[in-house]
Amino acid sequence: MRLPPLVGLPTDSSLQGHHRFAMAGEKYVRALVDAAAVTPVLLPSLQPPLPAGDWLSRVHGLLLTGAVSNIEPQHYAGGRTWPGNLHDPARDGAAFSLLQHALAADLPVLAICRGFQELNVALGGTLHPQVHRVEGRHDHREDPAASVEVQYGPAHSIALVAGGWLAQWHGGRSAVVNSVHGQGIDSLADGLLPEAHADDGLVEAARSRRHSFVLGVQWHPEWRVTHNPFYHAVFHAFGQACRQRQRLQQDSA
Repeated sequence: MRLPPLVGLPTDSSLQGHHRFAMAGEKYVRALVDAAAVTPVLLPSLQPPLPAGDWLSRVHGLLLTGAVSNIEPQHYAGGRTWPGNLHDPARDGAAFSLLQHALAADLPVLAICRGFQELNVALGGTLHPQVHRVEGRHDHREDPAASVEVQYGPAHSIALVAGGWLAQWHGGRSAVVNSVHGQGIDSLADGLLPEAHADDGLVEAARSRRHSFVLGVQWHPEWRVTHNPFYHAVFHAFGQACRQRQRLQQDSA
């Protein structure tokens, strides 16, 4: 009997009281189990990063999660930061190191929110540090005073690119997604192909032009994933890619 594929996900480095903890949101871990049918493996983000190649040789996919922190602006020529802009340099270092090795090995990658931004920056793209301050762009942040059900509830529609993966999985040209982010894509990396746009033109999803399965989405499909067929389709497709990777690795062993 074949065991489920292993999927690694970098943790956030979070100060809790006097000590730092390696943390990952349970909603991502749960979505991997319930919708992708894989086994999550937490990869601690330390400074300096642990050898990414050693980890990734043992897993069959990589999930880059969202986080409360933002990528430090020096990674994408984003100018100076500002008070209240939370950063996690350990997560930055781990994510970029993992991505470098994952892309070189053609490992399946699903990148969500911050993870999508990490993917874009790793491939040479840039970000808007504050999308709501860009002329012509909407405010894509959640209401901090709202309940979590409202924050992660339907927020706006996206247009799915004809012939793209998302359009095929969804069976249509538009979908409604949540919106819980302050940063967003400015220039999309040359290696990425758009999959979806918000009605203000912001890139909401993209896939790699050169890899078997590398997909980034700006919204949070892990939220109530078993109740949303579109969100579920994203994780299911990722799980299928990881199973294919597992078969290839076992056949070549």
